[in-house]
Amino acid sequence: MRLLVALCLLVFLNCAEKPKPEDFDLETQFEKSGGTQTPTYDDVIDYYHKLDSAYLSIKTYEIGETDSGLPLTLVTYNPNRSLESEFSENTEAVRILINNGIHPGEPDGIDATMMLMRDLASGKIKTPENIWVGAVAIYNIGGALNRNSSSRTNQNGPEAYGFRGNARNYDLNRDFIKADTYNARSFAEIYHLVKPDVFIDNHVSNGADYQYVLTHLFTQHNKLGGAAGTYLNEQMHPALVDSLEAQGWPITPYVNVFNEVPETGFTQFMDYPRYSTGYTTLWNTLGMMVETHMLKPYKPRVEGTYTLMQHMLNIASADAKTIKQIRAKQDSIYRSGALTGTFYPIQFKTDSSQVTQFDFKGFEGERITSEVTGLERLSYNREKPFTKTVNYYDHFKATDSVAIPKAYVIPQAWHTVIDRLKENDIQLTRMDRDTTLAAEVYHIADYGTGNSAYEGHYLHRNTKVSTTEEKVSLRKGDYLVYTAQSGLRYLLETLEPSAVDSFFNWNYFDTILQQKEGFSPYVWEDKALDLLESNPTLKQEFETKKLNEEAFRSNWYAQLDWLHKKSENYERAHLRYPIYRIMH
Repeated sequence: MRLLVALCLLVFLNCAEKPKPEDFDLETQFEKSGGTQTPTYDDVIDYYHKLDSAYLSIKTYEIGETDSGLPLTLVTYNPNRSLESEFSENTEAVRILINNGIHPGEPDGIDATMMLMRDLASGKIKTPENIWVGAVAIYNIGGALNRNSSSRTNQNGPEAYGFRGNARNYDLNRDFIKADTYNARSFAEIYHLVKPDVFIDNHVSNGADYQYVLTHLFTQHNKLGGAAGTYLNEQMHPALVDSLEAQGWPITPYVNVFNEVPETGFTQFMDYPRYSTGYTTLWNTLGMMVETHMLKPYKPRVEGTYTLMQHMLNIASADAKTIKQIRAKQDSIYRSGALTGTFYPIQFKTDSSQVTQFDFKGFEGERITSEVTGLERLSYNREKPFTKTVNYYDHFKATDSVAIPKAYVIPQAWHTVIDRLKENDIQLTRMDRDTTLAAEVYHIADYGTGNSAYEGHYLHRNTKVSTTEEKVSLRKGDYLVYTAQSGLRYLLETLEPSAVDSFFNWNYFDTILQQKEGFSPYVWEDKALDLLESNPTLKQEFETKKLNEEAFRSNWYAQLDWLHKKSENYERAHLRYPIYRIMH
């Protein structure tokens, strides 16, 4: 990437004169069509190359690769472009990263960002010089190339659009933490290159019918936590709502209901790290999704997205000093190691004791008889608009937490985990000799597994662990990963098995769940008898278990298996989590 930046700067130095903007047709297809069409992938990239040629403040970069075989295109607006790399960390500008086309059937942000970047560069939008904007032109390139006019069953335009799944049919907004796709790994490269203060991901909703064109989905503020969570919930969020309302763009929280009416109340969507804003939250980026309403015409949806992004730029500019200070202070705390031994929340539930009320603009929902099924169905009556006070449950509380270790130890054999950490700028120390360390060792005590495939996995959930203190033998080449670094939260969310989106729950460690060595009953029977006769305490425990548990008492194999697991013949690797915690 550094080479790419250097080459781009060389091109800049060798361009004595750029063509003038009037030399290019910079009207978008959306504008030319009267708000009914969105361009193809090739047309989007061509448009940004024209902007790059027309304006010094616009630059395009090709970064990484995707499952489609094409690189991601990052477009930057930098009013202070100079000979120094625009990705230098020594900048006072607040950095905003916009992601578009994660679901290319929802192209509102693609068109809105094309116009936004042009209008920033041309000066049509008067933005202070303390703003830097980067945008992923189209994140899901494979989905954008899979163009159609029918897959968005619930959506009102545009005429043609891309498909939700990527080139390998992954939903990319479930892939940020597990990173099965090249797209996600290239996004990580962009994210850690830009280090954004604010992140916006543009979408179109599914769900209920209501009056709003715009809905917002800010990252959950309790999960974000600290000063960043407080600022997001108490300052940035209200400022956006108020400023849009004043401009005639009322906005509601994302309506998180399915086949129900929203006026009965709804909860905030919890964006765990599989989602874009849940991922960016791990480095205290202030994140939000834009969710325009699927049933509104395409033109106002794009215009609303454009307006919302413009207002977010204004808020970020006005609060630039506060935003930068909050993030810098939190990062300093992470890197200091001061949090070692304190508790980090890994599970949340809705806090029903805290309710936010607001006036919601909806349509009356009615239960009528379906002409298709003959059964009851939900129907919204647009002839009956209303404004009603609704309960919005936007506070969550932790239900489980873990003590933050000083370090994790990762045996070199788990190279897929190590690759993910490296891709996310995690600092690793490789051991230069064999050694033995005192560590906490987890054993998987319980877990559930989904019965249906989910994004290429059978996802684990409700994982419970037991902990033992052991001396662990490590080899030269194994990795020591100190938690005192900017990626502290990323480490905890991925390496703690009980965390919702841990690598364990995403099946990175499924080989430890399978016992590799067993026993032949006719052989083990005699050895089990010797085991019981030589261990009176175990024999008493065995007899008590048979006495108290009828299912165990009536199952000869379960009894032999239980005894085998109590013997030295039972393999140590079974259910033994292979990443260790160093507390001191």
